Amino acid sequence: MPMLTRRRCRDRQDCWRVFYGDVCVGTIGRRAGVPIDVDQWEWGCGFYPGTEPGEGYSGTGATFEAARTGFEAAWRTFLPMRTEADFQAWRDQRNWTAWKYAMHDAGLKMPTQRPNGRSRCFCGLEIDIRGMDQHVRDAHRPVAA
Repeated sequence: MPMLTRRRCRDRQDCWRVFYGDVCVGTIGRRAGVPIDVDQWEWGCGFYPGTEPGEGYSGTGATFEAARTGFEAAWRTFLPMRTEADFQAWRDQRNWTAWKYAMHDAGLKMPTQRPNGRSRCFCGLEIDIRGMDQHVRDAHRPVAA
């Protein structure tokens, strides 16, 4: 079973993304714009797609450690309610988004942007609207995160 790991957000030095294996399952970060006499840290536990609105948890803490402790307690409740299909839904969306941007960066139109519903992928294969999702799953799934 994967462990939780934290990775600092690229655009904020006071925010960490929390991962369970290769799936981002939440964040812990300093709150912005709050009075100094309230909790300065917040956390959120959940991910989308893969969970429905209202299924996640969130809270605050006076310190980073308090927020981390709150996150970990919520995670122990949240994880048993998840299935592998929930995590796979998040991975599929991550892969689809990466593929879409790679097509854009290569200057290629997606099949949905062409009148005949066909296009060429940046990997060289011809694809159509019906087979596009399967192509992304089969040919453009990351080997490891």
